[in-house]
Amino acid sequence: MTWGLVLALTATAYAFKVLGLVLVGDRTLPPLLDRCLSLIPAALIAALVVLNTFADGRHLQIDARAAGVGAAVLAAWRKAPLIVVIVVGAAVTALVRAA
Repeated sequence: MTWGLVLALTATAYAFKVLGLVLVGDRTLPPLLDRCLSLIPAALIAALVVLNTFADGRHLQIDARAAGVGAAVLAAWRKAPLIVVIVVGAAVTALVRAA
């Protein structure tokens, strides 16, 4: 990836944000659209986690990362602090890889 491509992608992302402000402006969005837009960040983060957990290049693979994510999900479900969730996920991944 070249610096020119990085700058072009940055400018495009900024243009899309400005375009949204210009098109929507001070108008309020319909409640259904507002609810849908508020769910997009969570869906994107979930997609990134799943992709990085189960993908190895162009192939799907279940390995130690899946066990670590599973343990982290259980810790988060039990309402553990974020740092504990991260440490549990990393520790379980390391233990499975060591075994």
